[in-house]
Amino acid sequence: MRSFLNRLAFFILYWEAVLSVPSPRTAAPTVVLDQGTFTGVTDGTSNKFLGIPFAQPPVGDLRFQLPVPNDPYNGTFDATAFGGFQRGSSSTYDGSGIVKRSVELDEPIVYVSMDYRMSAYGFLASQEVKDAGLGNFGLWDQRQALQWIQMYISAFGGDPSKVTLWGESAGAISVAMQLLANAGDPAGLFRAAVMESGSPIPVGDITHGQEYYDALLSETGCTGSADTLECLRQLPFDTLKAAVDQSPDIFSPQSLNLAWLPRVDGIFLTDAPQQLMLQGNVAAVPIISGDCDDEGTLFTLSLLNITDQEELEDYISSNYFPTVPDTVDVLTPLLEAYPDDVADGSPFRTGQANALTPEFKRLATIQGDLVFQAPRRFFLQQQSGIQAHSVSKRLKDIPILGSFHGSDLLNFYGPYDARDYLINFVNNLDPNGQDLLSWPPYSTASPSLLTMLDGNGTSLNITEDTYRADGINLLTNLSLQFPL
Repeated sequence: MRSFLNRLAFFILYWEAVLSVPSPRTAAPTVVLDQGTFTGVTDGTSNKFLGIPFAQPPVGDLRFQLPVPNDPYNGTFDATAFGGFQRGSSSTYDGSGIVKRSVELDEPIVYVSMDYRMSAYGFLASQEVKDAGLGNFGLWDQRQALQWIQMYISAFGGDPSKVTLWGESAGAISVAMQLLANAGDPAGLFRAAVMESGSPIPVGDITHGQEYYDALLSETGCTGSADTLECLRQLPFDTLKAAVDQSPDIFSPQSLNLAWLPRVDGIFLTDAPQQLMLQGNVAAVPIISGDCDDEGTLFTLSLLNITDQEELEDYISSNYFPTVPDTVDVLTPLLEAYPDDVADGSPFRTGQANALTPEFKRLATIQGDLVFQAPRRFFLQQQSGIQAHSVSKRLKDIPILGSFHGSDLLNFYGPYDARDYLINFVNNLDPNGQDLLSWPPYSTASPSLLTMLDGNGTSLNITEDTYRADGINLLTNLSLQFPL
């Protein structure tokens, strides 16, 4: 999570608003919040206010604490640039093109992105964290940002009653967790959600992160402290960062079995995400949820040492299902559902090509289905009856990776139909619009997928979300019994 997801993870909120297009002039736009005046920038067609804080910095005694709201604003603030650049920060994703296109369509929106704590800083997990009544700091940051929006977005021309969440990768998983928070009650914070390459993933209790917490203590010299959590708070940042950077990330052998991610803390997440869905504790709001066809390829590049079925079996059982009792046979039905045929593997529909090792395409399929495809399908099926749409990216131009994780971003940020579907959905809670291929809603009876194909971003058709049914159903059932 330290590297790739830091680059890809984001949490983006859209607000429908009556957005005035600035007239060409040199005067900088200003907004008054409380007693403070914020100065932004304009490019002649849209205004930007950058780097506005929504909570106090989580430093010093606020490290590994829930976010603390800002004091009322007072004075003049320069909102013409972001702060120090960090990969994966909100500055990475420029929403100007989406806003400008929304104005062209006469469906103007306000685009807001926010930064939240990630890695161990946002998802520290252990018995000690649980005993302190803490955890999932990154999700609480997002909640705080949503509350900030309710207070202030009208000053920017936005409508606080028309908030749509949009996230990709860890951002999409974050959106999913917001849908499950507060027993599924949005509390007026949002009315719709879009999740790209991320759904409610099969995570277990916060104590499942104990080994990584203990490793931090060992690396930082906090092991013998009477209050290890307080010891971590008081460390010099460089010392803590050096230890956190030793944690496994997605390009470590653990791959998608992440060290630091949302977990059941008993407060923000009161149960495993799939169980919360089965209990009906999920926000009943219109949704779009999608994946790329080859979600697992990128995350399998670090596993080229797995070259035969015995090594594959050892890896799957030890990395993803370590808590399964010896009396339960997971591997036999799993490997029957995912046979040892290169032509069936990911990247899909590429025949014998792209097989870096004899097991690469098979393992890429299993990893992609376990963490992305199976949770998405389960979520959509559980929400059947709620207005839902699903999308799939099936790019095959790129050797080895195919339609890899994150490859759909260009479709939404670029000048393609996906962007118009998104803008329509934010405004009307329906992605369909003039001059667009009709996108049917998703249901268990008719699991329609808007499918983006190879080409210039405009090649679309409608397919069905029925592929690899046996394997995906099996992975879903295993995840319900044995969450990570």
